[in-house]
Amino acid sequence: MASLRALECLVAVADSGSITQAARLLHSSQPAVSHQLATLERETGTTLLRREPRGVRLTPAGRAAVADARRAIEAAASAVRSARAAGEATGGSLRLACAQSLVSVLAPVIREWHRRHPEVAITLRESTSPDELHGLVDSGEADLALMPAPVPGRFTSTAVAEEEIVLTAPTGHPLAARPAVPLEDLEGAPLVHFAPENGLSAWLDRSFARAGVRPEPVMRTAVTTAAPQLAAAGLGIAVCPVSAVSDGFPGAVRSFSPRWVRQLVAVTSAEPDPLAARFIRNLRNHGVHVPRDVLTQLAADSPTSAKTR
Repeated sequence: MASLRALECLVAVADSGSITQAARLLHSSQPAVSHQLATLERETGTTLLRREPRGVRLTPAGRAAVADARRAIEAAASAVRSARAAGEATGGSLRLACAQSLVSVLAPVIREWHRRHPEVAITLRESTSPDELHGLVDSGEADLALMPAPVPGRFTSTAVAEEEIVLTAPTGHPLAARPAVPLEDLEGAPLVHFAPENGLSAWLDRSFARAGVRPEPVMRTAVTTAAPQLAAAGLGIAVCPVSAVSDGFPGAVRSFSPRWVRQLVAVTSAEPDPLAARFIRNLRNHGVHVPRDVLTQLAADSPTSAKTR
């Protein structure tokens, strides 16, 4: 395969009409340029240049080769520019993945990047399965995944925020009559639970078991943000991350006593590259956005550390 240097020599000769001038343009020697051109002619099996008294002239084969040579040189330069931009966190692409409930955490950071770094192409995949998110990072399909801790030790994880787990219920529900709810008070309570394919289902079951409480599931949903809405509609209570509670939520939101939190981490297959590292820093700066109307409902004696806007 022709070397990039040989193609550069061919283009320089075409532009200058002289091997001597081409050598000067390339900061090389005349014999070195001649050697590259001879190698290129051997590889193509045809004559590319005719030497004349006033310099050199391209043959038809040489003219045909020059057009593609220019494109190859530009493509190589573009590859270098793209790699440099990604290395400097000013360009390239960033493939994100996240737990379904955490789209609202990523959204403001992605919006900011679209405004400040329009040259960076960002894609997002959501999942309710921790194993699927791990697989996306393992396979290289995702550069970074945002999910709750803990994660397997084979990954590099960076803490980005702390998120509160809250109780949601219909307005006027007995459990909403107090500023904070002890977890043991959920014993026997009708629960809007999560479907098995949503990782929150098994996680909550383990948490309830450790606390020795057994709420009674009345229905299940795979969509994290649907659980608090169904609870507000009067189907029962729901226990969910505060990020799943939308602005203008029509029900009651209460903290647990003691306050229940989970750590959110950015997961990469190795140490984050410059582009991912910058995005992770922005995630840490933004934290978890909690609507103000939701914050006003949370227990005054159990303040959330989530950042608000």
